[in-house]
Amino acid sequence: MADSVNKKASLRREAGIIGLLYASLGGIIGSGWLLGPRQAAIMAGPLSIFAWVFGGVAILLLAVVYAELATMFPRGGAVVHFPHYSHGSFLARIWSWVLFLGYVAIAPVEVVAVMSYTNSIPRIHTILPPLIQPVNGVVTGFGFSLCVALLVVFTIINLFGIRWAMRVSNAAGWWKLAIPALTVVIFLIQSHHTQNLKITAADWPHDFRGIFTSLATAGVIFSFLGFRQAVELAGESSNPSRNIPIAVVGSVAIGLVLYVFLQLAFLLAINPQALHQYGWAGLAKIPDFGSKTGPFAAIAETLGLTWLAWLLYADAIVSPSGTGFIYTTTSARVISAMGESRLFPKALSRLNSAGVPWLASFVSLVVGAVFLLPLPSWSRLVAYISSVMTLSYGIGPVVLLSLRRTLPPESRHRPFRLPYAGIFAPLSFVVSNLIIYWGGLTENTLFFGLIATMLIVFLLYRLAVDRPGFWALPWKNTWWVLPYFGGLWLLDYIGSPSMAGGLGYLRFPYDVVIVALFSLIILYIAVNSAVPVEELQAYIDSL
Repeated sequence: MADSVNKKASLRREAGIIGLLYASLGGIIGSGWLLGPRQAAIMAGPLSIFAWVFGGVAILLLAVVYAELATMFPRGGAVVHFPHYSHGSFLARIWSWVLFLGYVAIAPVEVVAVMSYTNSIPRIHTILPPLIQPVNGVVTGFGFSLCVALLVVFTIINLFGIRWAMRVSNAAGWWKLAIPALTVVIFLIQSHHTQNLKITAADWPHDFRGIFTSLATAGVIFSFLGFRQAVELAGESSNPSRNIPIAVVGSVAIGLVLYVFLQLAFLLAINPQALHQYGWAGLAKIPDFGSKTGPFAAIAETLGLTWLAWLLYADAIVSPSGTGFIYTTTSARVISAMGESRLFPKALSRLNSAGVPWLASFVSLVVGAVFLLPLPSWSRLVAYISSVMTLSYGIGPVVLLSLRRTLPPESRHRPFRLPYAGIFAPLSFVVSNLIIYWGGLTENTLFFGLIATMLIVFLLYRLAVDRPGFWALPWKNTWWVLPYFGGLWLLDYIGSPSMAGGLGYLRFPYDVVIVALFSLIILYIAVNSAVPVEELQAYIDSL
């Protein structure tokens, strides 16, 4: 779509409460429900149900934090501005890198999930070449080309404006809710092997630890991350003070109930004889099931429910595509907000005649396609994104508590005010850091390595090209990020081998206590490093 923008173009407030709710639900109900329950069962057995409960509650804590922030500052790509409100431009720049590395990778995850399920459709290979390599789940060359084609389609539809994006999201939302709910009902009626829920003494330690490790690596947290879609679209909401809290909290609550029952239905549907032979950890070895990259469809086939299997294959295209589509919408808003704040080139904030950041959409498309190259399997992408996005969410409690001091309720109206913020905000910060810790040393080394590289390049550039600008950086408001990021990585490095993939100097559950204490210390330092109210007000006025 041509850039027919003039300076008067602006984001259009056409997203209503149903549109925002389905935008968040569309982000929550994607590839996670199709692939996550098997991964969680492999890691935690029957206790995988508690992984979804823990994950849902953890994200709900973060969701209520963002409900207050988003209604205070209802802007498109609002999460980009939050760190600037509390700690200035330098922290906002660092967090913009975190957000960028997370958001642009989520749509690729969803299109990889589409390839995974499509690859399992009976006789599909008589029509198409293989889409996924059977050994490691990596997309083939042909699968990669189809992934890129889907990303292009998502981008083109988004260029027609938020009203069209909400129409697509709403239409997909009904389907995305109905098919998982139908699957739960049919599975519970047709197959309910309650003996599968038995926990043996031998399985207990492995399954109990699996509750926590599966949060990041089995797609549990990844599945709930979509709640923030409504936050990103706050600038296009017709009534943000009412719509945002309902959409954010409501989507997480609905997703939590649905995922718990999906996991239960999956556990009860597994053949007990096969389970006795292979165990939960060996689900991938079960004949006619483990080799299928579409676990729910594979179970439906073994139960003789061919019609349901084909419905699930169809949903494997609709659900992940719908989630990928809505993340394409919001990632463009986030990148545009980075341009608006001069964290990225200003041109990225330019809008077309439909009020869409067209150049930011193009950048999201290109970088998303690149992400398909180094991390092309669903499980690898999920583990990476869970750590990145949880870290990006973790800034919320810091900003909330900082603004409670610099902008108290009597000086800044809060359409939604989180009760007991002094309890819920620190708790959510601790939980988010635990999730990052459980993400594991391998993925966190990759992520923190990328951030460190970007920071070094930025600082070297400032020293070489803009030396006064280097010394003018607000170090006193941002220095705590270095011990924060470095400390998280170090805890992984010395952490429990079974929980974090570390050297084992910290063992479960003592590592949990150490991570919690570390989080509270960092939170205290961060809140006391916030910018003064005068600087905060100047930034608000500039927007």
